[in-house]
Amino acid sequence: MATPFPQPRLLPAGDSAIVVEFARAIDDIANQRVLALDKAVAAASIEGVLEAVPTYRSLLVHYDPELIDYGALGAKLLAMAEAPLPPAGKARRWRVPVAYGGENGIDLEEVAKRLDITPDEVVARHTGGDYRVAMIGFTPGWSYLSGLDKSLHLPRRLSPRVFTPAGTISVGGVQAGIQCLAAPSGWHLLGRTAVRTFQLHRDPVFLTQPGDRVTFYRVDEKTFAEQSRAAEAGEIVAELIAA
Repeated sequence: MATPFPQPRLLPAGDSAIVVEFARAIDDIANQRVLALDKAVAAASIEGVLEAVPTYRSLLVHYDPELIDYGALGAKLLAMAEAPLPPAGKARRWRVPVAYGGENGIDLEEVAKRLDITPDEVVARHTGGDYRVAMIGFTPGWSYLSGLDKSLHLPRRLSPRVFTPAGTISVGGVQAGIQCLAAPSGWHLLGRTAVRTFQLHRDPVFLTQPGDRVTFYRVDEKTFAEQSRAAEAGEIVAELIAA
């Protein structure tokens, strides 16, 4: 676990953005502070603030320098960032179906061998996790998840793949992830889900949000194919079990 800074620090990002940094590495407490600041900035409606982008450990705030300068905005952000964390609200919880192994999870066997356990045990540990969406990034809908069982922590692949399929469920380092679109990846591919965390012509366009909770459950190939057809037609497929 990384050690957060004693207090947040400001970093300039060009001439129209500020980074409010809470830690130097992945840290759940720092991430909670990032998400709390993101909500506070949205609620404050500060003149000149255009957009805020939360990450694992920092918040990037874009602003219009003709409406507010770096010093004034930085002071406001630090004051809000140093406020106590608000009580945790009730998070949305998603149950996400996954077809593990085979063509859908080409690294499952290799991961099991590296950990000296069976593929079924890898699946059991992965589905037994209670994950939190820490951030969305890399490609639209790519959901980075904290909460991966420590026994499944693995360094990323030495040779990243130039292509991994849409819906890939993978692990890399201390993280788990839901990959919505086909993309390169250096993570270990355990399975695939029919769930689209991003679908341009669906309401909502983005399914998961930072702070949401996620659990996985196993489905067979037939169910995966049926759910894929339903998802392609715009159905959400994932089960929202709390909000």
